[in-house]
Amino acid sequence: MRVNLMTEGPFTPAETGTLDGVEACVHCGLCLPVCPTYEEWGTSMDSPRGRLLLMKAAAEGRIPVSDKFALHMERCLVCRACETVCPSGVQFGRAMESARAVLQRTRAETGDAKAPAGSGSRVLKKFLLNKLMTNPNRLRALGWAARIYQKSGLRGLVRKSGVPGKLRMRGIPLGALEALLPEDRLDLKPIPPVTPAEGEKRGRAILFTGCVMDVLFRKVHRDTIRCLTANGYEVVIPEGQGCCGALHAHAGEADSAKSLARRNLEALRGDALVLVNAAGCGAMLKEYGHMLAEAPTLSQGAGEFSGRVRDIHEFLAEIELRPLRNGFSEKVTYQDACHLAHGQRVRQPPRDLLRLVPGIEWTDLPRSDWCCGSAGIYNLTQPEAADRLLEKKVDAIESTGASVLAVGNPGCALQLEMGLRRRGLSVRVMHPVEILAEAYGRT
Repeated sequence: MRVNLMTEGPFTPAETGTLDGVEACVHCGLCLPVCPTYEEWGTSMDSPRGRLLLMKAAAEGRIPVSDKFALHMERCLVCRACETVCPSGVQFGRAMESARAVLQRTRAETGDAKAPAGSGSRVLKKFLLNKLMTNPNRLRALGWAARIYQKSGLRGLVRKSGVPGKLRMRGIPLGALEALLPEDRLDLKPIPPVTPAEGEKRGRAILFTGCVMDVLFRKVHRDTIRCLTANGYEVVIPEGQGCCGALHAHAGEADSAKSLARRNLEALRGDALVLVNAAGCGAMLKEYGHMLAEAPTLSQGAGEFSGRVRDIHEFLAEIELRPLRNGFSEKVTYQDACHLAHGQRVRQPPRDLLRLVPGIEWTDLPRSDWCCGSAGIYNLTQPEAADRLLEKKVDAIESTGASVLAVGNPGCALQLEMGLRRRGLSVRVMHPVEILAEAYGRT
């Protein structure tokens, strides 16, 4: 499927590099059975190979970058399941990010900013990506407001009233945002910039804290630190780091994503490994070398940085773990976060780590690597499709009889917790390091 690019087409020279994947595609169809949106809509244009053909046609100027083109690009979850099964090694995620960047730029140039999902989707993206995720002060303020909302008992009253489901602000469904708040009270106490190792020191590691993860899941950061220090690693949290840029890149906000990448490169300098406990963030940090490849002064450093990034499960599975102290007597199943299983190809380490914990009754989750519908902010911009995916996932979880669902990504955790609560199932959603921290004994 060779691409005959236009001299002055919608794709920039940097973006045309990602269309190598279009040329590599042999149209074999192996991606079709693993694509959630192809299963959902049943049309070729909502499959990976169909979307690649649309990109090819747009790059060659045979179709316009129109609302119809946007519809099929924005229906994609960017779960990257197609990459796992592709015999040609097509980097579909990169191609999709370029296509969405072209889409955003075309809208800006033509003055047509209307998204097919409606004005609420457009305002939501602008608020979340450009006003909130990139501003640590606003995130912290939102975190404290959410904590007061939880602690005061107001949340229970509001949910019983049913009011949130009816409220919208400038097209944004406030009920959908409220429903995604974690069930546990938020932990917003500061974490020390350096936490010493326990016993004989084996090394030093940098913890990437990110944005939403640091506000809604700071307890997971604490438990990550507990697992590392219990195994002899000093943990450092450098100042100045922030949002990894993954959501911006997936939404086509390429310039914002690159700006965030440059900030993190500066903040996380050094030679220590950078450990990440959020699947989407880890996949993005490992892409910095590619993302900044066109900037000669940054590309080498970005590539070296990406080489220092490890998912927390990946790292813990590589080292010789010190003995666990406590058991965890519950039935546990595990959900593969898309950007851990498909983006980083880290599948077995989380399972191996959990099986080390005494007392766990393990059960496999059917279609564990099938997207739950979270997919960044897909559950907010494509809520109907996301809900259908979530219902299928909750069906699978219910079939296991598990009392604990382990998952290594914040968006997945929020989505699945909401779905389980809505179904009335008493299944706790936990990050694998939370279970390991319990086994090591929290201090």
